[in-house]
Amino acid sequence: MRIATNIAALNASRMLSLTDASRADAVRRLSSGQRITSAADDAAGLAISEGLRSQVRGMAQAVDNVQNGINVVRTAEGALHEVSAVLRRMRDLAVQAASTGVMGADPTRAVGVEFEQLKAEIERVARTTAFNGMALLDGSYDGILQIGSAPGDTLRIAIGSVGEGMGAVDLGLSAVHITRYRSEETGEWGNGWVGVQAGRVPAVSDDEGTPAPGTLTLHGGDFVTGEYEAGFRALTGWVRYGDDHLDLSAVDYSGADTAQEHLDALNAAAQAALGPGFTPFTATATGLTTTGATPGPGSTAEDAVAVSPRYYVHGGMAAVIRAVDAAIGRVSEVRADLGAYENRLEHTVRRLGVSIENGTAAESRIRDADMAAEMVLLSRSQVLAEAGTAMLAQASKARENVLRLLGSP
Repeated sequence: MRIATNIAALNASRMLSLTDASRADAVRRLSSGQRITSAADDAAGLAISEGLRSQVRGMAQAVDNVQNGINVVRTAEGALHEVSAVLRRMRDLAVQAASTGVMGADPTRAVGVEFEQLKAEIERVARTTAFNGMALLDGSYDGILQIGSAPGDTLRIAIGSVGEGMGAVDLGLSAVHITRYRSEETGEWGNGWVGVQAGRVPAVSDDEGTPAPGTLTLHGGDFVTGEYEAGFRALTGWVRYGDDHLDLSAVDYSGADTAQEHLDALNAAAQAALGPGFTPFTATATGLTTTGATPGPGSTAEDAVAVSPRYYVHGGMAAVIRAVDAAIGRVSEVRADLGAYENRLEHTVRRLGVSIENGTAAESRIRDADMAAEMVLLSRSQVLAEAGTAMLAQASKARENVLRLLGSP
């Protein structure tokens, strides 16, 4: 029996220290709910769980992005829903005005006033519909949504074609009117016309006072060689210059054989109908072109338009109805695209929800503590701590036995 070194007490003390450390770890895990509270607990597990956590947070933000994208699409589609309703009303008015047997001048004028107001409303909706300050229907919106956590996981949302809005001008309705016109060919009155103003006019003239005059080009064939005769004789509609107009389908080409003779006949009719101030047409292989007079310095766009030739197709109410139908079709196409976007984005939200759930579960399995297992470890540590304390006390009393031996008779 040795008393200089109490090996039993040292062993009991060491084991008690280990038990206390194990109990402290169990308490830390139970109190935090996490198995990994520092990199030392599980370096590889920490690295994996941090990556999963970043991915899950990115997907959660992507859900917010997609929800905002859905709101953008719904805002645009809601506005176009009203545009469709306006267009349907415009078509009703066109069909009503087409009944020339009961529509006199005054009713037609009243219908035409409402028609113009509805066009202005379409233009206003296209100009003012916006989301968070971004215009949606003027042709400028071209949005990119980040719909995932990975770089490049994006979706482009374009409302219609970029640069092409949903206003009356973009829908081809700016020159569509319900009014009374007189056919120079038949001498009869009809309702409605569709017009196209060619060229662009600057808002104001330049310093030299030479703004680009309005230019009118009648496309549709080779007016110099080849099928020039068919090209000239196929011209329809009228050219308006100031208050005068020329019915292109009423030009007399009898006696004209060559391309130049056809051009001379057209310009003779134009000079007679539009006056000597009208610039004669020039013929090319792609069309007939004429330009308006050049306004003076400081002239406005309205001044330039007043002296610029304009071309109109007088197809009557049938042409107006066709133009409105084309606009309805265009709006319907864009609304269908928006509906497809919305459905796709809603599926994206659901997919991201599943991915977030799975990613969170994977991260939890790596990082979170198993509470039942930790409770078992804590109970074990507590029992071992009590036993270790008792054994340490017993080991410390071992020297008392030596004293008894020394004190025995």
